[in-house]
Amino acid sequence: MKSRSLFLIILLGVITLPLLAAANKFLPATSFSTQSSSDASLAAVRRDDRFARNAKGIMTRLPPEEHLRRASVYHVNRAFEEARDHWQALINYYPEDPRVGEAMFGIGRTNYQQRRYEEAYKHYDRLARTYPATKEGREGLNFSAAALLRMGDASAAADRYILYIQHYSDGERIETAHLNAIDTLREAGRLKEAGSWVAQTRQRFAGTATETNALFGLLRLEVAEGDWRRAVSTADELRGKTFQKGVATSKSEVAYLKALSLDRAGNRDEAVAAYLAVPGGIDSYYGWLATDRLEKIGGARRSQVDERIGRNKTLATDAADRYPAPYRQSIISAAKTRKLDPRLVLAIIRQESDFRPTAKSPAGARGLLQLTIDAAHKYAPSAGLKSLQENQLYQPDISIMVGSEYLADLFRLFPNLPEAVAASYNGGEDNVVRWVKRGKHKDPGVFTAEVGFDETKGYVQKVMNNYRVYKQLYNDDLTRR
Repeated sequence: MKSRSLFLIILLGVITLPLLAAANKFLPATSFSTQSSSDASLAAVRRDDRFARNAKGIMTRLPPEEHLRRASVYHVNRAFEEARDHWQALINYYPEDPRVGEAMFGIGRTNYQQRRYEEAYKHYDRLARTYPATKEGREGLNFSAAALLRMGDASAAADRYILYIQHYSDGERIETAHLNAIDTLREAGRLKEAGSWVAQTRQRFAGTATETNALFGLLRLEVAEGDWRRAVSTADELRGKTFQKGVATSKSEVAYLKALSLDRAGNRDEAVAAYLAVPGGIDSYYGWLATDRLEKIGGARRSQVDERIGRNKTLATDAADRYPAPYRQSIISAAKTRKLDPRLVLAIIRQESDFRPTAKSPAGARGLLQLTIDAAHKYAPSAGLKSLQENQLYQPDISIMVGSEYLADLFRLFPNLPEAVAASYNGGEDNVVRWVKRGKHKDPGVFTAEVGFDETKGYVQKVMNNYRVYKQLYNDDLTRR
């Protein structure tokens, strides 16, 4: 089963890759307890809640701990309205309870997860203003910036991250606030200020992963702006850094961006050498991209390129047992109807559930394609299903049909960029729209470098590696080559 917690990815959908690294794994440090995301737990609290409303349907008074417990069960199962009922009940019945801030944050984040960003902002902002000396207040300020960004106001979002830095110099989010300020200023078109924050961040966090991540932010900025000479220099500086835990990039990614910068600058011979230096293999996403670029360039080093291509074919054949093609007829039917490549559907299923139809994630995603019930409800009607219950997502045919409908919609948003489709499936299409725009260049490696969640970035690379292996092994009717 995939490791992601999609509801947390969406919640933490601020800007930079390090956001889901050490400082932000995963929930803010409130006292929300971890509850079972099992279907039995959900059914139990729903059964109890049938007796917990008065004649007008209003939630009756329960002990505050019970309101929080039931809200947590609903939340992890993505039953957001029901979760909010219990958080609001705690606020209404126990206004002096020290956990009111937790409840306010819960209401804000569930609105955020449903992309009701204005409502989320209202709760986050109120939390920041009402409890500024508490952790919940600090979290409210931080996440109000994320909500503003989703509302389309990157400049105001950047100012909020900077405000967090000014008010909470030792706050829990201080490192990511610096990094978020850099990328949000970029999105606001305030490039000179973004560069200034790179310098400030590097100075304050010298020798740490945060400094390396700030330098990576500078490299991405230079690539996006087509400043190829500076990008090559920055890539060389980055390659000299220690890629310690918490660093949001890899040596292969930096090597590819350097090679691309040399390529775009017209330094063809140096670019070929740099592409060849990117490690290959079927598990190397940037190795695949480097090989693609080398095939297009051609030239005197063609024999080395052919060797890379041949090695990948051999590795794919040797690994064939790890890349099965079950549910063949259902996948072909659903994919072909929607003009999808069945091999991409296979690649996503392999990453999402490892072909286990009863898989369920901690975030309440179910089945082969790990659909959440809210996503399934959105796409079930256009897939020909009038109604859908949570347990139906464990049925392979339904998961494949609804999941394929979702993927087809994503391809309409991001044609000819499967990396963006995979990123959207994991991290939300509203985030991907920004990452595509921020990267500016129509290169899959540039886009992937801009992906702002470390888990989503890893997911994209794994799905694309799966897809490439499946294309080596199978025809588009899922018969073995």
